[in-house]
Amino acid sequence: MSVPPLKPLHPNSSLSPVKLAQMGRLATDVLECSLIPGQKHSLKTRPDGTILDGYHRIHVLRESVDVDALPREIVMQTDLKHVDEAPLG
Repeated sequence: MSVPPLKPLHPNSSLSPVKLAQMGRLATDVLECSLIPGQKHSLKTRPDGTILDGYHRIHVLRESVDVDALPREIVMQTDLKHVDEAPLG
């Protein structure tokens, strides 16, 4: 089963420069591992690829990684109330 490409929920202008700088200092493998499904702040998307959790990390990784191929947790509309706002981004 193929998954759609990742797409932002909000415009890039809404990204926090401070958070982007923090993420930019982390190693690529650390960022990728932080997105692995099953963790509290894993990469979570809607079925259409809209990113719900992990956008700052995806934004930083996009420069060097095929982010569309990363494993993700698909969150259905009925599950959205369970997605916490991520301090990681």
